[in-house]
Amino acid sequence: MSTSEQVDVVVVGLGPGGEYVAGTLAEAGLDVVGVEAELVGGECPYWACVPSKMMIRAGNLLAEAGRIPALAGEVVVTPDWGRVAGRIRNEATDGWNDQVAVDRLAAKGGRLVRGAGRLTGPRQVAVGDRTFEARRGVVLATGTKPRIPPVPGLEGAPYWTNRDAVAAKELPESMVVLGGGAIGVEIAQVFARFTCVVTVIEGQERLLSQEEPEAGELAAQALRANGVTVLTGARVRQVGHDGTAFTIRLEGGGEPLRAERLLVAAGRHADLAPLAVDSVGLDPTAGVVHTDGQMRAADGLWAVGDITGRGAFTHVSMYQAEIAVRDILRRPGPDADYRALPRVTFTDPEIGAVGLTESQAREQGLRVRTGVLPLSSSTRGWIHGPGNEGFIKLVEDTDRGVLVGATSAGPAGGEVLYGLNVAVHAEIPVDRLQHMMYTYPTFHRTVEAALGALR
Repeated sequence: MSTSEQVDVVVVGLGPGGEYVAGTLAEAGLDVVGVEAELVGGECPYWACVPSKMMIRAGNLLAEAGRIPALAGEVVVTPDWGRVAGRIRNEATDGWNDQVAVDRLAAKGGRLVRGAGRLTGPRQVAVGDRTFEARRGVVLATGTKPRIPPVPGLEGAPYWTNRDAVAAKELPESMVVLGGGAIGVEIAQVFARFTCVVTVIEGQERLLSQEEPEAGELAAQALRANGVTVLTGARVRQVGHDGTAFTIRLEGGGEPLRAERLLVAAGRHADLAPLAVDSVGLDPTAGVVHTDGQMRAADGLWAVGDITGRGAFTHVSMYQAEIAVRDILRRPGPDADYRALPRVTFTDPEIGAVGLTESQAREQGLRVRTGVLPLSSSTRGWIHGPGNEGFIKLVEDTDRGVLVGATSAGPAGGEVLYGLNVAVHAEIPVDRLQHMMYTYPTFHRTVEAALGALR
């Protein structure tokens, strides 16, 4: 027997953005129901951002230990994945138990309904045999799931996704990574540093194909330095599994690759069909839910996070969530602005970027100048010694005299990115940046030199 209940807002999907929307609106006094089929908190705290950075932190420590002989003395280090796996279970995920997050939502006044939510019409959500009618509206925040390419033999094979890699109690002796984006290269480097034999296969001509070419080349060099085999411009023709290991055959022939595990890291996508978005006039076959500047997708319908196609990053989801909350509470505020969208690939060296790449800027018809300098050319880079690989690249719109994009790669690439993020977002004139004081000796001082190299 179905039941119907009146509430103020229904939030479908309680990842970082959805949980923030539900909790904040509940604290504001609205009657809020949050619908979640898996864990409250979503991908980020349990299978992505948080546990993966614990893995990376551990791998980076091993790498730093390997640099000690050149700088400070002698050391012997024995990698132990068990300590990493234990920290992920005990500190990051609580054994993949979301009770803390559930209690956090309840303390703010929100109600949790477990299950898969689907739209049944404007401002209506069904979860099993329960239907919720939302007076203010519905917020979609269901995120994305791994994209599994249509490779013969892959369907039904025991391949891994990022979730399996993060949850591994023991590492395989060998692994092939299908995909050279951020997830693929981060996990590949970490596993290699813990003695797994890793091969990365990327169909594009370089790794990190959405970033600057220099970033992809730096990532490839870093992985190869850790013993990873990097194959770019390579496509998988067929996958086989004999119960023990995978066999991967590439287009063009050659010897097949064999590995104990196959990690599929070929991107992520939103699946709108289960949400029944057609019931509110949206296309269920679309790859994203399109929104306006206030995150509205339709009358009484908002969307935040990966599902909007604006970047699969927690910080984008949280940024959009804040805008949606304001709009639902009928408070004025600026539209979403993605000109200075920042992102970091947490390899060693870190590769941070903001705004447009050089090619993206040119494709938009901008007249650009670029400045590129290796981090090792700075005093801090020289002092740092081994592990100082990286660069600063700036992209200037010469007609307006402002930066429209930048890349900061190096030991603290993600942190150095902050100043460049401000410069792009605030459209600070380049001539003003060139006359700013830059602390000596720091990595970010390389920005000053890169500004002088604009041409």
